[in-house]
Amino acid sequence: GNPYNVWLSEIMLQQTQVKAVIPYYQRFLSRFPDVFALAAADETTLMGLWAGLGYYARARNLLACARLVVEQHGGMFPDSVEALSALPGIGRSTAGAVLSLSGRGVAPILDGNVRRVFARCFGVAGYTGLPKVQTQLWALAEAHVPGACDVMAYNQGLMDLGATVCTRSKPRCGDCPVQRGCIAHRDGLTAVLPTPKPPAVRRTEHYLVTLDVVSRRLRVQVRPERGIWAGLWMAPMQRLDAAPLDAAPAVVHELTHRRYCLYAQCAPSGPHVAALMPTERWLPLPLADDAPVPAALHRLLAVLGLDDQPV
Repeated sequence: GNPYNVWLSEIMLQQTQVKAVIPYYQRFLSRFPDVFALAAADETTLMGLWAGLGYYARARNLLACARLVVEQHGGMFPDSVEALSALPGIGRSTAGAVLSLSGRGVAPILDGNVRRVFARCFGVAGYTGLPKVQTQLWALAEAHVPGACDVMAYNQGLMDLGATVCTRSKPRCGDCPVQRGCIAHRDGLTAVLPTPKPPAVRRTEHYLVTLDVVSRRLRVQVRPERGIWAGLWMAPMQRLDAAPLDAAPAVVHELTHRRYCLYAQCAPSGPHVAALMPTERWLPLPLADDAPVPAALHRLLAVLGLDDQPV
């Protein structure tokens, strides 16, 4: 495969399921068919195409990585795990996937699906995100990676095995080609291996969102580079100390570790004379599908009927 295509799909598949990634991957490839096109992309355009996939640091790393590949490597992805891992957003497993799945090198992989396969097959206990458990799993991955002629099929097969057979719940052990050597299957441990991640405490945060609409245009401002919806365009938000006593949230946005409750207020009507800040823009309503805004803003506008009705 093409190293660029493999890299793009691997970054998108980090923390996101295949069925959600496919339409984004296809849109990205049609818009940015190679690393040179992506390196020349405008960040706002890129974030607009990424909006809805979540984990937005991946998109900023994607752009930074593409630019480095062009500037420092002449548009060719490096051919070693060490050099690939030095690029933004590429870890050891992604580097191994880019090398092996593009047929350019021999390297092990250890994405979430493969960790689950190894933990069950070799009876490795402990949460797989812990450094000592990762060390065990990487040792197994390195010990079993085959030679150059087989590594592409082997690594792809491992990922597919974890994604379709050795699934998180209700694994299809009867269809598994390594069932006879699997410790978890032998000892009845498929329900407890890999060891689950300790439960996260989900924190609730409350925000007042000001919807300033003039002549079918919404005032938005670019979010800071850190924190919620970093780098996206969003209507002005104010963090609240607690939930308002007299209002229910218009939109509740659930993430793994956070619950964001959004309360809406409309800006005062009348002549609009306030000048835009340098980080602000007017966006036409209804918002375009590829506008670089969080999905929560689309939902908020829809709840309030501002996305498709005259104001």
